[in-house]
Amino acid sequence: MKKIAIINGPNLDRLGQREPEIYGRATLADLEQALRAEIAGQPVELEFFQSNHEGAIIDRISSLADRKFSGLIINGAALTHTSVALRDALLGAGLPAVEVHISNIYRREEFRQRSLTAPACLAVITGLGLEGYHAALRFLLKR
Repeated sequence: MKKIAIINGPNLDRLGQREPEIYGRATLADLEQALRAEIAGQPVELEFFQSNHEGAIIDRISSLADRKFSGLIINGAALTHTSVALRDALLGAGLPAVEVHISNIYRREEFRQRSLTAPACLAVITGLGLEGYHAALRFLLKR
């Protein structure tokens, strides 16, 4: 059985409420429900985690490696652009990871256009809205 984790970083708990013109009106609960529906009947376990705290996310990534997860979908949110520690955690875990961004980071502020974590991931999906998570899941399931 494949085990895939979906980790969301700071402020993504506010999806559906925070800047809906950028992030849409769907919530993290909506995303979880849609991803679970996509894999229904398949031998796949999904684990969801969201935190506004960098250390909690780093601890979770280490835990995934220890628990032999098959892959990781990560939206590090603002930590993507600032956290060397998150990058190091991704590299240290050795898990196949896909970085996802709901908005197109290259159409946003200049500071959002650089990802410190992308080099630690197999792929980056940006600007597809929540569909990016589905694409990342399909990609990881084919590996």
